[in-house]
Amino acid sequence: MMIDLSRVKKTLAAASLGSGTAPVPNLGAEEDNVTLSRLIDLLDLGGVPRDKLGEATYFACLRMLSEGIGRLPLKLMQHTEEGGVLERRDLPLYHTLRYRPNPFSTSTRFWATVETHRNHFGNAYVWLQPAGQTFRMWQLPSNQVRIWWDNKRILADQEHIWYIWTAPDGKQYPFCDDEIMHFRTWLSLDGVTGLAVQDILRLTLEGAQKSQQMLNGLYDNGFTAKAVVQYTGDLNGKLEQTFLQSIENYAAGKMGNRIIPIPMGHKLEPLNIKLTDGQFLELRKYTALQVAAAFGIKPDQINDFEKSSYASSEAQQLAFLVDTQLYILKDYEEEIGYKSLSDEQRTKALIYPKFNTAVALRADTKTQIETLATAVSNEIYTPDEARGFLDLSRKPGGDRLYANGNLIPLELAGKQYEGREGRNEQS
Repeated sequence: MMIDLSRVKKTLAAASLGSGTAPVPNLGAEEDNVTLSRLIDLLDLGGVPRDKLGEATYFACLRMLSEGIGRLPLKLMQHTEEGGVLERRDLPLYHTLRYRPNPFSTSTRFWATVETHRNHFGNAYVWLQPAGQTFRMWQLPSNQVRIWWDNKRILADQEHIWYIWTAPDGKQYPFCDDEIMHFRTWLSLDGVTGLAVQDILRLTLEGAQKSQQMLNGLYDNGFTAKAVVQYTGDLNGKLEQTFLQSIENYAAGKMGNRIIPIPMGHKLEPLNIKLTDGQFLELRKYTALQVAAAFGIKPDQINDFEKSSYASSEAQQLAFLVDTQLYILKDYEEEIGYKSLSDEQRTKALIYPKFNTAVALRADTKTQIETLATAVSNEIYTPDEARGFLDLSRKPGGDRLYANGNLIPLELAGKQYEGREGRNEQS
């Protein structure tokens, strides 16, 4: 991987930063200085190639994974001294992660776009720009970032991984590894960069696109394939091309009707193509299953219910969460927690980010109320906590745990019968 070190050094010198300090590119140091052109480049609005996105199954899988991440609220949690868990809404970073990573993007759109780049390019990069007590998060265009291991300590006194962003104007902006949140696919051959799904399935996707092009061509031609014209006599090259062109114009309907006039002594024999003979539909279905499998998505998630055995949509969502999303969510939580939280917040305060997966498993109203009622009666939720799940207001006395009076601790089981035998004998 070749990096223009002369440009990198000039950028570092222009930044006027001491050695060992991560360089920060001059992108929006003040909010008013962010121009629209730089904003478009930084957010990569329209920078995603659309060649592979035209394949229906590939697009559907990208959409499902991206929306799956975008719909889950990201929160900051903390383990308390009592062994419980507390949501830390008072921290400035909470609002950055949960609601607004930067002034121009909601949390839903931001994390969905990051997930799209992670799958489509194999890697997604988020720049943490210091902003007061917290960060602003900006996604760097994945196809414009290269990774360089500074083992010779050219950019800093210590060895670091550097992310070099080449802007559209040709300037290079280096970011240290503690400034960039790096999300990659599960497949990596060097331990740092991930492989894109489109590269893994290049031949499969190309075959799927060609099959779609063939179908489009058949539609355009009215499902009429090539034909053989038999004629007697001799035609020179120019007359032959003119004759064939006129037949093609009639066949394509360019002459205003679908009737093809054939001169006497000529015969038109179509070469019919039967999709069933080439097992066309079976091959397309098999290709779709291959693409979905590469993303870790089950066939029923792409509307193939032939072998689906789920009892309900909730069971289907649970399988998608466990088999597909849990690995992705864990990777996100680990990277976000390590890069956005300080050592003291992570190790001493025990603060950590967490996606709320419960929103993906919402049941029907009856099941939800019965589950909450069971949790309240068994001292798991207080009434106010259960009402919060239903978006209801708190009530007096609702912050206390309630339990059935017949329940006793296990170590006290049988104590209520002690001394009863003596009383029975006396009576």
